[in-house]
Amino acid sequence: MKIKSLMLGAVAATALAPAAFAERGADGHVNIIYWQAPSILNPFLSGGTKDIESASLVIEPLGRYDPNGALIPYLAEEIPTVANGGVSEDLTSITWKLKSGLMWSDGTAVTSADVKFTADYCMHPEGGCAQLAKFDGVDSVEVIDDLTVKVMFSEPKPNPYGPFMGGQSPIIQAAQFADCLGAKAPECTDANFAPIGTGPFVVDEFKPNDVISMSANPNYRDASKPAFATLTFKGGGDATAAGRAVLETGEFDYAWNLQLAPDVLAKMAEGGKGTPIAAFGSLVERLEMNLTDPSPNLDADTRATVKAPHPFLSELNVRKALSMAIDRNLLVEVGYGQAGRPTCNLVPGPAVYASDNTDCLTQDIAGANALLDEAGWAMGSDGVREKDGVRLSILYQTSTNAVRQDFQALIKQWWSEIGVETELRNLDASVFFGGDPGSPDTFQKFYADVEMYANNFDGTDPQAYLSMYRCGNEPKPESQWQGENINRFCDPEYDKLIDELSRTSDLETRYALSKQMNEMLTKETYTIVPLVDRGRVSAHANSLGGVVLNTWDSELWNVADWHRIK
Repeated sequence: MKIKSLMLGAVAATALAPAAFAERGADGHVNIIYWQAPSILNPFLSGGTKDIESASLVIEPLGRYDPNGALIPYLAEEIPTVANGGVSEDLTSITWKLKSGLMWSDGTAVTSADVKFTADYCMHPEGGCAQLAKFDGVDSVEVIDDLTVKVMFSEPKPNPYGPFMGGQSPIIQAAQFADCLGAKAPECTDANFAPIGTGPFVVDEFKPNDVISMSANPNYRDASKPAFATLTFKGGGDATAAGRAVLETGEFDYAWNLQLAPDVLAKMAEGGKGTPIAAFGSLVERLEMNLTDPSPNLDADTRATVKAPHPFLSELNVRKALSMAIDRNLLVEVGYGQAGRPTCNLVPGPAVYASDNTDCLTQDIAGANALLDEAGWAMGSDGVREKDGVRLSILYQTSTNAVRQDFQALIKQWWSEIGVETELRNLDASVFFGGDPGSPDTFQKFYADVEMYANNFDGTDPQAYLSMYRCGNEPKPESQWQGENINRFCDPEYDKLIDELSRTSDLETRYALSKQMNEMLTKETYTIVPLVDRGRVSAHANSLGGVVLNTWDSELWNVADWHRIK
C-alpha cells in the first residue's frame, strides 16, 4: 500500500489552498472520529493527545507550529524574535502582542490578562498542570497593556517558545477559570468540559468518553470561517472501526491515529471513500519502566516517589535485559510497515536532535540471558528467574488496541525466553490516557511494572519534552496525580543538563545536549525503552478539502480551513 505523501515532518495530506468560503457554516456538518475518546477539554489537566487535540478546536495558543515545524502566529500579531524586538537581547524575556479585536466565543474581549492568568493557572503549585514543563524557567508574567504581555525568565532562555506555543499550551479565559486555581482545578467541571475559547468552534454538549457536539464560533476572527456550521467529535471504539468509518463507509470525514497493521489499512483504502495520510514527526511507541514499587497497598505519598524503589526494575541490568530481548524490526513489520521505523531514541527527530543510538536494533536473547545470569538472577524450575526471594514477574499494561495487543503478545514471548513471567493488561484508552485523579488506571498513576504508549512534543525543539523528567515532576497527590515524569526518574546530573540546555543558544551545543539527555533516559539507564518511531497515520474523506497533516502540533491545527469539496 502507498500511503499518500509519507514524508519526514513535512506536509503529508491534501495540501490544498484554503478555499475562499462564501459564508461561515455554508458547508453544513463535519464528522471527526478519535477512537480514544476525550475525557476532558482542558489540556492543562490531561497529557492525553485525544484531550489536547479535541480542545484545540475550541481554545488556541498565541502561536503554532506549521507542518514543517516553523513557528507561525495565531492569536499573536507576530512571533517575537530578537530581530523584531519581541525577545530581549539578553534572552531573559519575550513580549507577545495580541491581535487587536479578538473576542472570546461569549463576545467578550481577549486581553493580555487572560494570557497572564493562563500562566498563573498552570504554574500554581497545587494545580497539577500536565503542561508544566512548558513553563520551565519562567520567573514571572507581566501585563504591559491590554494587548501586550511580557514573560520573564529566571536566566537567559535561548528557546523562549515554551509558554503559549502549540496545542499543548493554549490560552484560557480568566473570567471562566477564575475560581479554578490550584487544587480546585479538577473540580471546575463546567469550565473543563466546555471552555470558552477563540477557536473556530464552541462546545454545545460534551459527553465525556463518548461524543462532543460543536457549532461554529459566531465570534471567530475570520468572518467567513469555519466552513462547517456544526461538528461532531465522536470518541471511542477502536482504530479498525474508525478507519472503516472514513475509508469504507464514508460515515465520518476524518479519522485520527489509525494504528493498524499495514495490510489491514491497505484493504480498507480499497473502499474508495477516503484517503490515508501519514508523516513522521516525534511520535515514539515505547516501554516505560516503573522505578518505584507499584503496589496499591503503599500510601499515596510513598507510592508517588522513589522512597519505595521497585523490587527489581530499580536494577539497571534487568531493564537492559528486557530491552535486549525485543526484536524491534519484527514489531515494525507486524504493526506499522512503511509507517514505522525501529528506534532506540525517545527523540527520533528532527534528525539534528536524534542520537546515533543503534545498539538496541539487534535482538540479543542470548546476551540478555547472560546479563541476568551475571547479575545473579537464577532460573527457577518453572522457567522464571528469581533472586533473594524476588521473582521476575511483570505486570505489563497498555491501552486497548489491536497493534498494541500484538506487541504485548510478542514481547511476552521474548521475555519468557529470558526467564521473565509477564501478565498482560489492557485498559480502555479513554481511561488510560484520561486525567481523572481518582482513577487507579491512568498512565500517570502507573500501578504496573511496565507500560507502553506513545506521545510526542509540539514543535521541533525537544527542550520542554526532555524537561519533563526533572526531579519533582512526578505525578503525586498534591499535583492531582498530574505530571510528566511517570517513571519517577530523578538524577541531579540530568537536571543540570536541563538547566544548561535552557540557557544555551548555540545550535550545535543544543543538539549535543539533547542527545546526551536522550541517551541518559534510554541507552544509559533504560528508564525508557523506545520501540518504534511511528509515522502519524490518519485518514480523511475524499470530499474533505483543506486537510494538512501536522506532526508538530495538534493534528486539527487548521480545522478552520477545512471545507467540503463540491
